[in-house]
Amino acid sequence: MKGWRKRWKKVWHFIWEDNSVWSWIVNIVLAFVLIKFIVYPGLGFLLQTSHPVVAVVSESMEHNGNFDDWWDKSSEWYAANGIAKEDFEKFPLKNGFDKGDIMVMKGKKPENIEIGDVVVFWSAKKDPIIHRIVRKWQNNSINYLQTKGDNYKTNPVSIKNAFLDETKISEEQVVGNAVLRIPLLGYIKIWFVELLNLLTGIPAQKG
Repeated sequence: MKGWRKRWKKVWHFIWEDNSVWSWIVNIVLAFVLIKFIVYPGLGFLLQTSHPVVAVVSESMEHNGNFDDWWDKSSEWYAANGIAKEDFEKFPLKNGFDKGDIMVMKGKKPENIEIGDVVVFWSAKKDPIIHRIVRKWQNNSINYLQTKGDNYKTNPVSIKNAFLDETKISEEQVVGNAVLRIPLLGYIKIWFVELLNLLTGIPAQKG
């Protein structure tokens, strides 16, 4: 028993008090394991979604200015699709959000998802997409959604634009809807992924 206690004290000292490079590496690994396998699943259980926290890796929801200026440049498409300025001003995250932000997600029953909600969904792309719902309908008891990114620079505002794979999203594709924005914290993930891509030679993916 004394030998076990002695070894445990050495391990404890190495992890929490030692300032060596190896101790720092072990701390980083332990933090990663704790977050990925305990904290993240725990949040997912509480928020009822497989992705409780996501980092925004593209500029597709940025407004590039104040709301009125953004609306002046974006209103054509929304007006043509039955969304007035007064409607948009009541939407969650009406001012959009930026690349590098962290979004906290929460699961929501498909029938409770509303036009204007910001959702994460799986598309034909490898990674999930986070965009705003601009239309919803039901067919054969299945709820379908159409989404669009707010950014008029990266998301065409043409009335005839088809938005590729965003025009018919089934309820099974929806991961959750955004309930909280944490500015800039997502850059930690973005920089880490870019570093891995640089080290491995894998091209960075564009959102």
